[in-house]
Amino acid sequence: MTQPSPYAARPWQRHYDYWVRSGLSYPGRPLSDILNLAAVERPDRPATQFLGAQLTFLDLKQRADALAAALARYGIVKGDRVGIMLPNCPQYIFSAFAVLRLGAIVVNVNPSYTAREVLTVARDSGVRIVITLDALAPLVQAVRAQTTIEQVIVTSLAEYSAAGAGAPRVDDTQTLADLLAPPAPGELPRVAIDPDDVAVLQYTGGTTGTPKGAMLTHANIWANVVQTESWTNPAYILAGHEKYLVVIPYFHIYAFSVCMMVGLRVGALQIIHPRYEPDAVLASIRDFRPTYFPAVPTVFVSLLNHPKIAEYGLEHVRLFNSGGAPCPVDVMEEFERRIGRPLGEGYGLSETSPVTHSTPQLARRKLGTVGLPFPDTDQKIVDVETGARELAIGEIGELCISGPQVMKGYWNRPDESAAVLRTDAAGRRWFHTGDIARMDEEGYTSIVQRKKDMIIVDGFNVYPSEVESVLYAHPAVRLAAAIGIPDAYHGEVVKACIALKPGSSVTSDDIIAFCREGLTEYKVPRLVEIRDTLPMSAVGKILYRVLRDEHAAGLTP
Repeated sequence: MTQPSPYAARPWQRHYDYWVRSGLSYPGRPLSDILNLAAVERPDRPATQFLGAQLTFLDLKQRADALAAALARYGIVKGDRVGIMLPNCPQYIFSAFAVLRLGAIVVNVNPSYTAREVLTVARDSGVRIVITLDALAPLVQAVRAQTTIEQVIVTSLAEYSAAGAGAPRVDDTQTLADLLAPPAPGELPRVAIDPDDVAVLQYTGGTTGTPKGAMLTHANIWANVVQTESWTNPAYILAGHEKYLVVIPYFHIYAFSVCMMVGLRVGALQIIHPRYEPDAVLASIRDFRPTYFPAVPTVFVSLLNHPKIAEYGLEHVRLFNSGGAPCPVDVMEEFERRIGRPLGEGYGLSETSPVTHSTPQLARRKLGTVGLPFPDTDQKIVDVETGARELAIGEIGELCISGPQVMKGYWNRPDESAAVLRTDAAGRRWFHTGDIARMDEEGYTSIVQRKKDMIIVDGFNVYPSEVESVLYAHPAVRLAAAIGIPDAYHGEVVKACIALKPGSSVTSDDIIAFCREGLTEYKVPRLVEIRDTLPMSAVGKILYRVLRDEHAAGLTP
């Protein structure tokens, strides 16, 4: 006789904040309606604050419509992929909505990527157009001939700052400003978009390290917006005074959904920073009094180390949230002790749009956990070996998630999609996260260990195989392994362990410099250990666990 699931009762719902509903209804509309509604409901209210300048919700809508018409003239149609390779700026917002308005697919591209990394994403996604900064255009142009990229559209950070300087034209590119003339009547195409159509390709290494695009649909992201909105006290939202401090990048799904999409939906002013600079962030807290400040643990560690943190009014921020990587309990305790406000924590993945768990605001809070599953989000813990047997409450195993925010699958990778998306006997579809976790009897979840061998630096996933592919390209390297080692500021940093070819000679500095040519900065090893050989299993696999244990013990063979 089949035993009932120990998680069927959803014990976590009993511990929700009093305003959170256990079951929600979700829109069947395209994501572009989020901006359309904001422009109707509050057209003249400021939507963005960026480098001394503001745009209203109507300003964003008009620019998105104009750019959508321009992209349509370039031949962009439903299902086409458009790359957005921008840091945080207003242009990111209206570019994303222009793409979504056409039923095309946003491909988020990290603007700090090297040419090799851009080439990988561009080839896999088949992007036809890339929107980027003038300063980054030469990098995109350098790989363009090896991709399907037909047009590069450039802008500059100064265009939407108080300075208001236009972007210089780069050879064989089109400036964004030249495409923003209001569309003629009837010029903007009407596109039938189904909720299950793909809206975003969010590239992630998953558990294998091979970059692949998580297909997030309009329904997935809408669901996470509604779930997040429900998790936040509606009384504050209805007051109409929300202000989001946006430091995490929009190209990361954390900010894409939680800051940009939710911010527009609730009418928040988004105080946008193109990069994290502690003094500038503290000045924004002092000058604009944000109500919500989501960031990665590194940011909060940095602020706690700022000598003048007490002078900027952090105690007036209603909600702080840490995500993207585990936040040490001692950091959370010190933050509350010194700031007087709790530092919440959440959990999610690129494949889940991203949020699946979060800390309650007024209900019971358990430090060291990622809180409770969102409404309509189920979780179960299964055995690591087969992923088929549900474990009892309190046992440690792989965390699986089911809910409306779970991705459609991986772009053009049916086998890898089938490996992580499995349907149970009851017809429920579960995403196997690869994270090892424990759930207590009240539904609070603790992440015991992250995806096997994955490294998280400043909230960004770093996959050893990608670092190793660059290491192996060095002519002196015979064996290579990349591991994550603890770091008080970054959470983790990359350490490279290498063995050299006979007769070869190279220094640690040489290896680091070589890696900088092929990896964005947070993926570059901070430490390089040159060894005679690397520990191997009986079948010749490198034993990463042994390398981590040796580092922790201070052993250097």
